[in-house]
Amino acid sequence: MTVLDSPIPRFHLAMPVDDLAAARHFYGEVLGLEQGRSSDTWVDWNLHGHQFVTHLAPARPQGIHNPVDGHDVPVPHFGLILTIPEFHKLADRLRAAAVEFVIEPYVRFEGQPGEQWTMFLRDPAGNALEFKAFADDAQVFAV
Repeated sequence: MTVLDSPIPRFHLAMPVDDLAAARHFYGEVLGLEQGRSSDTWVDWNLHGHQFVTHLAPARPQGIHNPVDGHDVPVPHFGLILTIPEFHKLADRLRAAAVEFVIEPYVRFEGQPGEQWTMFLRDPAGNALEFKAFADDAQVFAV
């Protein structure tokens, strides 16, 4: 089953960027997303079947951080839940592109319900992204 066939609805997310050329490089080359329609002020991206749009917005407020596991987690942030092999493949791709992590890949809740790999990074405009991979997808919402 593909994401297009999934009973889970696909999301649409629009994020501000201050440089469309830098966004095209980061999302297209570094993350390897397929580019869709575009104009002089926005670009559509296929984020694993979800519609992600980068909109030119030069003036932006500063983000905040929340303490989690001894890390300063940037808020707001967005990302994907991947399989563990996809997560490590992406982490390797990001390292090869010399992307600086806000929070290096690590395991949270090891041996507990909700065990997950997680990593945080920023795109060239400063938008925070988190990618995760759960040891057991049935525990995404574990308490």
